[in-house]
Amino acid sequence: MKFALPLIAALVASTPVFAQDTIGTGPNQISVDIGLGAAYKPTYQGSDEFEATPWLIMRDLRLRGYGAGENSGFSISPNVNLVGKRNADDDERLEGLDEIGYAYELGLKATYNVGQTTAYATMRKGFGGHHGITGALGATYRFETTDRMTFWAGLEAGYGNDRYNETYFGVSDAEAARTDYSAYTPGGGFNSAAISLEGRYQLAPNTAIMGEVKFSRLIGDAGDSPIVEDRNQPSIKLGIVRTLNFAF
Repeated sequence: MKFALPLIAALVASTPVFAQDTIGTGPNQISVDIGLGAAYKPTYQGSDEFEATPWLIMRDLRLRGYGAGENSGFSISPNVNLVGKRNADDDERLEGLDEIGYAYELGLKATYNVGQTTAYATMRKGFGGHHGITGALGATYRFETTDRMTFWAGLEAGYGNDRYNETYFGVSDAEAARTDYSAYTPGGGFNSAAISLEGRYQLAPNTAIMGEVKFSRLIGDAGDSPIVEDRNQPSIKLGIVRTLNFAF
């Protein structure tokens, strides 16, 4: 992992397509931040042990044009997420539980901006490791300390339907027979509450270093799961991103 940031920096700087401010021509524009970094987080949702993992960054997918305007208070954009796999290699306390593969989540994000404050709601459908519905309700407050340095302080409540919560927090009868855990079937609902501080330092017009410190707590049926060793789930992330702009 110590080579991740230098590697992505070299790739971004050396790729001719990435070096362009805008790819294509036209009145409408799509922009997205992509990059790579490292995260230090619990080995699984509910663990009290931590590990360093790659952080694949694809965020802030924005569509400008079609009369929407940059200053519109309300906007809707695509929202994607990748969830890592979970198995006994991650933590010995997962021994006997079913392995969960990589999950790809696709959905939408609705935002409403008022000055420095942004409220948002996301909803995504899972494919692969889980087939549930997940998302979040939250708000951030943006403040700038210099022309290059921006921070966002945020509050967020995470949600999962019964299928999502059963995948990551449930224990089936078969799993209970193979482990010391009791069978457990959580219902759908809010499963986490979090506060966060995210920072972005602009190295160049389209290149930035990003970091995030987040403290999350599992709540509801998720927090009551027998596989949860610690409801408190802090994490730290650091990475570098490149903003790609496509006009059409």
